Amino acid sequence: MPKSSIPLINPADPQAGYLARRAEIDAAIQRVLENGRYILGPEVAHFEEEFAEYLEHPHAIGVGSGTDALVLALKAGGVGPGDLVLTASLTAVATLAAIEQTGAAPIFADIDPQAYTLAPQALEETINGLKNSPGGNNYPRLKAIVPVHLYGCPADMPGIMEIAHRHDLLVVEDCAQSHGAAINGVKTGCWGDLAAFSFYPTKNLGALGDGGAVVSSNGRPADRVRQLREYGWNEQRISMMPGINSRLDELQAAILRVKLTHLEAANQRRREIAAAYLAALSNSPLTLPASIPGRTHVYHQFVVRSSARNRLQRHLRARGVATLVHYPLAGHQQPAYAKPDYRPLPLPHTEAVTNEILSLPMFPELTDAAILTVCEAVDAFRPGS
Repeated sequence: MPKSSIPLINPADPQAGYLARRAEIDAAIQRVLENGRYILGPEVAHFEEEFAEYLEHPHAIGVGSGTDALVLALKAGGVGPGDLVLTASLTAVATLAAIEQTGAAPIFADIDPQAYTLAPQALEETINGLKNSPGGNNYPRLKAIVPVHLYGCPADMPGIMEIAHRHDLLVVEDCAQSHGAAINGVKTGCWGDLAAFSFYPTKNLGALGDGGAVVSSNGRPADRVRQLREYGWNEQRISMMPGINSRLDELQAAILRVKLTHLEAANQRRREIAAAYLAALSNSPLTLPASIPGRTHVYHQFVVRSSARNRLQRHLRARGVATLVHYPLAGHQQPAYAKPDYRPLPLPHTEAVTNEILSLPMFPELTDAAILTVCEAVDAFRPGS
């Protein structure tokens, strides 16, 4: 059979998510069209309430995208020009772009090589390095930490929060890939001062367009986000502070309300797919995702490691399995962020990971037959050949 005729198993399939809930989503869209309110109407208000209730957290504010959510959360927390924000280099560049949009600069700390998330020990070492640098001029500029819950695995929030409290640093969680993930039963987004979620179509909770939300346990920053997302307006539409236009629209909110009711089942299906991969590939030469006690993984991605990653990717493609690399370069290796000041200490674990990671297909509608095809294709790979 020619390679071109082999049907591809895609890494993600947001259309399959729509088709699985088509009747509910179509009805929600029709409801919005007939209501006549299309911006910041009842659907957004209901979704904000329902998402906050799902997280068991007081405040959720819908915004235009996950990147905007992070920008607004940082600004609401007081981050601005000249500040420094500690984060991981292994992340989507959106994390770094958001930090820079506030006028602050990212400072990279290394990751835990098992979880792929910000390591508290590396975080402490980076802070101490800044504190003990000649003149110590950078340490007073430290304002915040942005832990990224990468691939659906929660970062070590108890360890990170202890460091943040000791150094009086704001914590804004980047939850773009961790809807429903938890640590000791407490969901991501509920540990820091604020948190940012993305509803990009491929996310565990995905819209059919862009969307995001900021969550907070404190009413003051939540109110500040509500003002910032709409030109800094107060109730009389007087701009009390510089703001932007970043509003979750009614159509996306209505779609998200439908999908939120299925999120737990969808995450459970992701865990079932992950369990099937883990069982079938346990004897393979790949490094598989680690199971970390106390952390509930939601497998936004199923990421393996191989020293022959590029050959493995080509091998799988030839057998009808499409994969992605999240991410081919870490933040400090990207030309836009390759600045010595952003990386005060070496990042050996981060750099080792970027050369080897590969994301296998992972979405709730992935069939058992497709899972078997993926596993058989991986099993047929010979790294030394």
